[in-house]
Amino acid sequence: MADYALDFGTSNTVVATWDGAGRPASVAIPDLSAPPGLTPPLVPSLVYVRDANQPSIWAGQEVLHQGLETGTNGRLFRAFKRGIGQAVTGDLPLVDGRPVSWEQVGAWFLGRLWAKLRQSNAEPVDALVLTVPVDSFETYRHWLGQVVADWPVPQVKLLDEPTAAALGYGLDQAELLLVIDFGGGTLDLALVQLTRASQRLGFLLRWGERRFDQTSGQQVETAKVVAKAGLNLGGTDMDVWLLDHFAQTHNLPKNTLTLRLVERLKIALSSQESATEAYFDDLELDTYELTLGRPAFESLLAEQGLWARLDRVMGHLLEQARQSGFYPQDVEAVLLVGGTSQIPAVQTWIQRYFDPQRIKAGRPLEAIAHGALRLTAGGQVQDILYHSYGIRYWDRRRNSHNWHTLIPAGQPYPMSQPVELILGASAPGQTRLELLIGELGNPSETLEVYFEEGRLVTRATAGATPVQTLNEPDATLATLDPPGQPGNDRLRLQFWVDGNRTLRVTVQDILTGQTLIDQRPIVQLS
Repeated sequence: MADYALDFGTSNTVVATWDGAGRPASVAIPDLSAPPGLTPPLVPSLVYVRDANQPSIWAGQEVLHQGLETGTNGRLFRAFKRGIGQAVTGDLPLVDGRPVSWEQVGAWFLGRLWAKLRQSNAEPVDALVLTVPVDSFETYRHWLGQVVADWPVPQVKLLDEPTAAALGYGLDQAELLLVIDFGGGTLDLALVQLTRASQRLGFLLRWGERRFDQTSGQQVETAKVVAKAGLNLGGTDMDVWLLDHFAQTHNLPKNTLTLRLVERLKIALSSQESATEAYFDDLELDTYELTLGRPAFESLLAEQGLWARLDRVMGHLLEQARQSGFYPQDVEAVLLVGGTSQIPAVQTWIQRYFDPQRIKAGRPLEAIAHGALRLTAGGQVQDILYHSYGIRYWDRRRNSHNWHTLIPAGQPYPMSQPVELILGASAPGQTRLELLIGELGNPSETLEVYFEEGRLVTRATAGATPVQTLNEPDATLATLDPPGQPGNDRLRLQFWVDGNRTLRVTVQDILTGQTLIDQRPIVQLS
């Protein structure tokens, strides 16, 4: 039996399994990992749709091998993870006359990756751990669960990406770790407290059922999430900023080819003070030579308000930590994950908060997948909710709907005590109780995602609290018999989140003394 962890990234995807010595190892996927022999092996998160009606696609290295990564015919998809679970402004792209959603592209990509992995290894899979961004809404987590629903894997778990990285960086002594995961699409921060058992355990055969093996070398760890914060911002945004800059200063056309050109400039500036890339338009017979120095790049980042946005996220995380009794000087190691964390200006920003000697940047690409794999070997996670969850109500003062928070962000789960809510009838002769459950995002910044000129673009704006509803508006929770009348307390509701991240409810009729609902799951949060 084999165990796998899959870190689906905006720019690259990593798959890990156990090697012969019982250690996490990244897996090279035949035909998809690029380039062959790269350490660690990465699968570029690229999809080229050959036929949308079949469907037939190329993914990862297959796209690069065919020379299609700069295609401008609308069949190439990159950074599509950012559109999954988001309300995207604008029409969906049309391929072969059919609209193609970002969820469909993501499902095609993961499906092809899984098929290639199984072709190369026919051994049955016992457990799979999938990683998700901290700032992702439940719609993204549900989508991911649906994609793998038909995969023949008995046990599937989801784990936040920075929490996984804390488990995967391989620091033996440090116990309080701050993970800064800055990748192509998101910035995720997590303060994680690790505790390690003295015994060494073998592979986890089933969740909660372990087989001891003194020779495996796998050490049991518990990762307690103290605080976490996130932002839908990453290296692909910087690529767009660069492309817009050169479009204004050099009249550079905006397409997938020039986007790839400025991305190479950005990557080169992580290791050198200045970089040059050439562009030749074989249709217009125009040649562009783009040169950019590191100071000019850093000025552009400042103009886009990058540092202020990063400061807000870091401040949010440190405030959560203080409420739990932890301070910046308590952090023993700061672990950098993701390609964007390798940008020198980003590392300089981190050094404003933490001693450079505590900052570790040695495993930026594979720590997440390796850490997630440890869940299959007895590792445990004590997590907190990143978003708040609430119910919709009619606000008479505002004459509009509003949201009442039931379970606040930062709540550990499983919850030890339920949240209680007393309700009365809202209309004479009311016979049904209907509740609309919502996931409440960060009110400080609203993300707008739109499709423009063949690319996904994100824009952060100040605004009201973003909300994603989690059930149908007319979902009947309980029936009132006799009918309810306004002016009296009628129902006592108790909500809590269990260890499987399921929101459950018990409903008691105060008038009759009956329990109408007992611990019913009403929303699966992941």
